[in-house]
Amino acid sequence: MRVLVIDPDDGTAEPLVCRLVRNGHQVRRARTGRAGLQAWEQAEVVLLDLELPDLDGLQVCAEIRAAGNTPLITFTGRDSELDRVLSLRSGADDCLVRPYGFRELIARMEAVTRRIATNGGPVGVSCGALRLDPGARAAWLAERPLELTRKEFDILLLLASAPETVVSRRNLIAAVWADEWAISTRTVDTHVSALRAKLGEGWITTVRGVGYRLEEPSRTTPPPGRAGPGGRGARPDPGGTEG
Repeated sequence: MRVLVIDPDDGTAEPLVCRLVRNGHQVRRARTGRAGLQAWEQAEVVLLDLELPDLDGLQVCAEIRAAGNTPLITFTGRDSELDRVLSLRSGADDCLVRPYGFRELIARMEAVTRRIATNGGPVGVSCGALRLDPGARAAWLAERPLELTRKEFDILLLLASAPETVVSRRNLIAAVWADEWAISTRTVDTHVSALRAKLGEGWITTVRGVGYRLEEPSRTTPPPGRAGPGGRGARPDPGGTEG
């Protein structure tokens, strides 16, 4: 099996590569996210460490998944439920927390390759009536397609990956603007404001001083463009952008 290991740490990557080779695999290693994005198409399985020196690991995961169905397993050194959830929702087929057993890794590699072959690809992300397809980079609210910019889609995918969980502005910037400099929190707020206008009232809540949370609003909340109580249009979310 052709395996790509994306890991900047010699201490973890080199022993892994050696053991994979001894088990009969053809292994290539990338030390950065950009190098991994250039090499993953030649692999049958991608092993991705989320701690990369140049790009956010979740963004690398999402970009690989958006471009294809190659089985992908991520590694994290933090035993955090949020890290695992965001990893899986960004397109990973599995996530291992270090330290892990090598035999467990081999078993999981075999399992994800069987699952991809059987199912034909990754499952989309959903939160109530909101559905996202990371591969097609498409989103729907109920049966209505949403016209989103690339950044809007990336923000919404990250929020929908952990519904009812607060995602900080810092994490949003790291995931969505990983390769760009001088991105301010005001830029994040502006994109979230545009998303609110397209989703309607109640979907995205501001947690002041921290970030944003996505949750399905009450069924009585009028969709965008519909008149609310008293015949007036939907009012802006009171938790809008902050200064």
